[in-house]
Amino acid sequence: MASLSMTQIRAGNWSSGFGLNWAGKVQGGSRSRVGFKVFASETQATEPDLSVTVNGLHMPNPFVIGSGPPGTNYTVMKRAFDEGWGAVIAKTVSLDAAKVINVTPRYARLRASANGSAKGEIIGWENIELISDRPLETMLKEFKQLKEEYPDRILIGSIMEEYNKAAWEELIDRVEQTGVDALEINFSCPHGMPERKMGAAVGQDCALLEEVCGWINAKATIPVWAKMTPNITDISQPARVALSSGSEGVSAINTIMSVMGINLNTLRPEPCVEGYSTPGGYSARAVHPIALGKVMSIAKMMKSEFDSENYSLSAIGGVETGGDAAEFILLGANTVQVCTGVMMHGYGLVNKLCLELKDFMKKHNFTSIEDFRGASLEYFTTHTELVRRQQEAIQKRKAIKKGLQSDKDWTGDGFVKESESMVSN
Repeated sequence: MASLSMTQIRAGNWSSGFGLNWAGKVQGGSRSRVGFKVFASETQATEPDLSVTVNGLHMPNPFVIGSGPPGTNYTVMKRAFDEGWGAVIAKTVSLDAAKVINVTPRYARLRASANGSAKGEIIGWENIELISDRPLETMLKEFKQLKEEYPDRILIGSIMEEYNKAAWEELIDRVEQTGVDALEINFSCPHGMPERKMGAAVGQDCALLEEVCGWINAKATIPVWAKMTPNITDISQPARVALSSGSEGVSAINTIMSVMGINLNTLRPEPCVEGYSTPGGYSARAVHPIALGKVMSIAKMMKSEFDSENYSLSAIGGVETGGDAAEFILLGANTVQVCTGVMMHGYGLVNKLCLELKDFMKKHNFTSIEDFRGASLEYFTTHTELVRRQQEAIQKRKAIKKGLQSDKDWTGDGFVKESESMVSN
């Protein structure tokens, strides 16, 4: 499959915030993802420009609703567009929703307080929720309605299927027919249905991932993002496989496999369903440092091995402020996804995120996201290199004598100069 050259879309200032939609075409009997239609008009930006263009898709800002409850139906996705989110990734769908059975309660929270306390700020969030349990036909109808009502906004379908080529091809075809702008492939759900080779069961097996990515990218005619699991030793390995197998981008990270805790009054794990629980996915602010590390690893690999003009990175993990987002972008992320943050603070969070990100940009005189994207990546190195750099710096400091250190250092030659060397400025 051909990748879109970013030189085709960089001309002009798309600061109206809306408008570049991918239009996959069939050329010479084979599918191509090249080609798009423009809806935006050029305007002169007076403030830092938050707009981004990723794999040919233009967004008014880099903030994307991450796949999960905030994108579970038409009503909430419409709300996200109305509030001003740059793009929406719908909750993950599969062909047979009847196989998806959720339980209640399905969430547990970690607070910055003693075990069992209902007080304290929420810093961690665990969920044992599965993918969408709504009929695929219903979700497809809502995707289509959203694209009809918001033709210049970016809607991304999240999909996951069993280890079955025909099933993947059918799902891709049906989702694409709704007019969605891109696909995010869920190779990373940490819980539920691993026996069906779904979610992280694929993302943790590079051979399996390569095969399934091959099926997907041979079929898809719109951009494909592969969503990575953090529940693996070296996340750059599956990311490399996904990009080498035709995906235009990767998203990272999905939630971290966890046990939220044990209730010390009941002695039962949380969340507790009829007295029992199961490990789930951990998210919210507490995972942000881990996500930064994983994103950094992927970004360094992409910078050294792939053309950043044609491949993208969508960062996820504990984003609640514009500063959190700026950190991801400084590591090389093109977009920043928010899911748990929306569940905790509401869809209006995007306005706070945009204002805070603009404040950061003004502080450093950045006019666009590209001005600082990846700027901090070069400052990561190995521990061995840190030792070498520090030893070299120490030697340089020792070589620069800043004034006489004691009476024994006086020589009498150049007396005035020696005296001046001890004068404080």
